Amino acid sequence: MSLRLAALNSGLRLFSKPALRRTASAEQAARDLERIAPLLPRPAFLRRIERPGGLHWVSAGPCAMHRVILHFHGGGFITGSPATHQGMIARLSQLSRIEVCAPDYPLAQRAPFPAAFDAACAAWQALLALGYLPGQIVLSGDSAGGGLALALLSRCCMDGQPPAGAVAFSPWTDLAMTGESLSRNARYDAFLPVSRMSDLVALILGGADPRDPRISPLYARFPACPPVMIFHSQTEILADDATRMADRLHEMGARVALRNHPCAPHAWPVFDGWIPEARQTLREAAQFVQACLDEINR
Repeated sequence: MSLRLAALNSGLRLFSKPALRRTASAEQAARDLERIAPLLPRPAFLRRIERPGGLHWVSAGPCAMHRVILHFHGGGFITGSPATHQGMIARLSQLSRIEVCAPDYPLAQRAPFPAAFDAACAAWQALLALGYLPGQIVLSGDSAGGGLALALLSRCCMDGQPPAGAVAFSPWTDLAMTGESLSRNARYDAFLPVSRMSDLVALILGGADPRDPRISPLYARFPACPPVMIFHSQTEILADDATRMADRLHEMGARVALRNHPCAPHAWPVFDGWIPEARQTLREAAQFVQACLDEINR
C-alpha cells in the first residue's frame, strides 16, 4: 500500500464516510459530488463532447478508429455524471487509446427503475446506429455503473449480440443485499457506510424486485458471454458483489479475470492522479480492453 493510499483511506474514513452517513437526501448527495468532482485530477488534452441522446464522448490523446468503450459512471444511481467522472474516463481512454462513450443516464430521484437500464440499452442501440459492430464495443462501469454495464451485458448476450468484453470496477450487482461482506466489512470499508444502504436501495427500486436482473445482474443469464474483468477491494462492503458475480459468470461459461486489492477504497480508479493504485488498475483494464478488441477483430 502506498503512502498516498494510506492517507486517502484515512481522509475518507474521517470525513467522507461520516458525511455520507449524514446525507439528508439524494439531491444533497448529488450536489456534494458535483462540488467535489472538480478537485479530482484530469489528464492533459482531455476532451468531452456532448452529443444527442445524452451521450458524452470522452478522450485524451489519439484514439483508434472503429472501436469504443461504453462506460457507465458510478454514484449509487443517485449521484454522478460523465462530467463528475471525466478524469477517470479520460484516463481509461488515454491508456487504451480508445474513445469512451459515457451516457448521462437518469438518476433514481428523477426517474425510478428501470430508467437507468433503459438508458443503457438506448446508448447501446445508439452506438449500433452509428455503425459500430457489437465486437467493436467494450462495456465498462464503476460501482453502480459497473452493475449497469453487467446488466446490459446480459441483455446483449440474451439478444445474441455480445460486445467484445466488459470491465467492472467495484460493481454493485445485488440490490437484494445478500452479500456477507456488507456485515463482514462494515468496519473496514473506509468509504461506504452500510447503515445507509437500505434507504438507498428503497429509493432506487421504488418497490421493484431487488433481484430483477436489469438492476441486479447477479441474477442474470449470460449465454455466449465474452471475456469479463472485475476489480474489487477486499475491504469494501461490496466485495461479495464482485466475487459472486465472477462465480456467476464462470457458471455461464465466461472467461473472467477477477482482480482484488487488499485495502483500496470502493471504486478506487476514480482517484486517479491521487493514488498510484488507481493508475495501475486503469492500465490493467486498458490492456484488457485492447486484448478483447484485438481478439474478436482478428
